[in-house]
Amino acid sequence: QVQLSESGGTLVQAGDSLRLSCAVSGLRMINYHMAWFRQPPGKEREFVAASARPGSSTYYTEAVKGRFTISRDNSKSMVYLQMNGLKPEDTATYYCASSTVALSGIRRLDMYRAWGQGTQVTVSS
Repeated sequence: QVQLSESGGTLVQAGDSLRLSCAVSGLRMINYHMAWFRQPPGKEREFVAASARPGSSTYYTEAVKGRFTISRDNSKSMVYLQMNGLKPEDTATYYCASSTVALSGIRRLDMYRAWGQGTQVTVSS
């Protein structure tokens, strides 16, 4: 049974940094793309960042490029999202997800089958 569990979300001030963690079990992470999505209040879930299997390439949505960094430790079955220079518009529930689709679909929400329960990040101005 695949399980993903996010942690690290909290209330921070604009400009602060935060690192989210995702603990993965039930799959061999080296074979999976791993991604972070987020869902702002009242909006749809959106792509944030992805680490393509086995972990050498990364992809970001334009809004977080240069501020967020996705990383993974396949040996520990962990995925991380380092978020620097946080802005109020980064306020959202952040989700970790895994996928085995072709690289062309790595940003697509519907290509991910396993999801965590989410962790709330709130950025105050």
